[in-house]
Amino acid sequence: MAAEPPPLILVSNRGPVTFHAGGEVRRGSGGLVTALTGLASHRRAVWVASAMNEHDVNVSREHGGRAFPVRSPAGGEYQVRLVASDEDAYDRFYNVFANPMLWFIQHYLWDLSNAPDIRREEIEAFEFGYNVVNEDLAEAVIEEIDGYRDPVVMIHDYHLYTLPRMVRAVRPDAFLHHFVHIPWTQPDAWRVLPSHIIGEIFAGILCNDIIGFHTRSYRRNFLQCCRDLMDLRVDFDEGLVQFEGRDVWVRAYPLPIDHVATARLARGARVRALEEEMLRRRRDFLILRVDRADLSKNVLRGFSAFDLFLEQHEEFVERVTFVAQLMPSRTDVPQYAEYLERIEALVAVVNHRHGTPDWMPIQLKLRDDLEEALAAYKHYDVLLVNAMFDGMNLVAKEGPIVNVRDGVCILSENTGAHEELSPHALSVNPFDIQELADSIHAALSMSRQERAKRAAGLRQIVTSRDPGDWIDDQLADIAAKRAAG
Repeated sequence: MAAEPPPLILVSNRGPVTFHAGGEVRRGSGGLVTALTGLASHRRAVWVASAMNEHDVNVSREHGGRAFPVRSPAGGEYQVRLVASDEDAYDRFYNVFANPMLWFIQHYLWDLSNAPDIRREEIEAFEFGYNVVNEDLAEAVIEEIDGYRDPVVMIHDYHLYTLPRMVRAVRPDAFLHHFVHIPWTQPDAWRVLPSHIIGEIFAGILCNDIIGFHTRSYRRNFLQCCRDLMDLRVDFDEGLVQFEGRDVWVRAYPLPIDHVATARLARGARVRALEEEMLRRRRDFLILRVDRADLSKNVLRGFSAFDLFLEQHEEFVERVTFVAQLMPSRTDVPQYAEYLERIEALVAVVNHRHGTPDWMPIQLKLRDDLEEALAAYKHYDVLLVNAMFDGMNLVAKEGPIVNVRDGVCILSENTGAHEELSPHALSVNPFDIQELADSIHAALSMSRQERAKRAAGLRQIVTSRDPGDWIDDQLADIAAKRAAG
């Protein structure tokens, strides 16, 4: 084994960049990529990820399937290894098992009286899709750590639950750390899966040395699953699971935002231009939501609550606009395509019911435009974050950083961010439309002093930590566990 310190190995489904026709390089999408970019660019690290398209595959082949340096258009240079899986296996992995099966389980999205129906397709998607892609990435990780003593591998999210067992079997000396970026649900939510699949998933993730979640609530749910589904010995106070003769640490690491970079982006020239356009059109009040058009985000109930608010408080008619900037998500999954259609239909109904010749209550913007979102963040009076369940929800942290109007955050109690921000937000049950409507009214009627107090509290919490602290907390626990033996 080489004496040189090993590089840190990051492994996730999506990498920091994707390649496109003509050699164009784009920043990888998603919150996970944002969270990991600082770690990958400021430490000696190799980022192992799946090839997302044919251009990724071609670039990977040009480098012999090995790691290569690449500069992201968003800044930062990375050592990236893109792994090409069989196309059919990847489709089963992503479109049949990871999404929707695991995503739906971990966000409580299944309507159990109707779905899911577990058939041969889902079972084979796990065996010949999910496990195949996990094995492809595991083999790449094993190659990257070959020749190094006691390497550290940081694994990310719900796509890679069986990978740790594959790496552990070949390299028992490797330190494996797994962070799950989405909620972890209570034991009964997992019982939709066949017992052998549940067993493989938990046996896979429990081959890690440390497992991290955004909140103490998700941590507790995971420990309950280990006890109730796997009949393992669990210490809830210490966050320990005994598995195959090892103590697995289970920890909570709430993800902060890069508030300095967010504030800097908000001062950009295009943001200012978009801001001026928004101010020209602005009514007395602005309600804002910025989300993916994902079932878990609870968009329909948010619009229904606004509809109810206008019905019950006619004094706000023509004085308030609800701007909803939604990024279409997973439109190749039938449930998501149908959901987007339902969103557009409900917006049309609300606008027809309450609108006037020169006022449209809801402005729906179906696009992903960070600068446009930042311009809107600056001037909302109410930021609506009413997700049914959400791993963290960084919108609830981004908005208060740049808002200049002491805007009020209405925050679902089932978001990860609620654990930190609840003292200064208006907490809501995301399923209670009347409470949502009442909270909109409370936020728009709130005194200037109360708004300022709440906004200052949100800013204080959000600026108290940055992604570097999040990474350092995890690295400190890795060092502590290694020292403990």
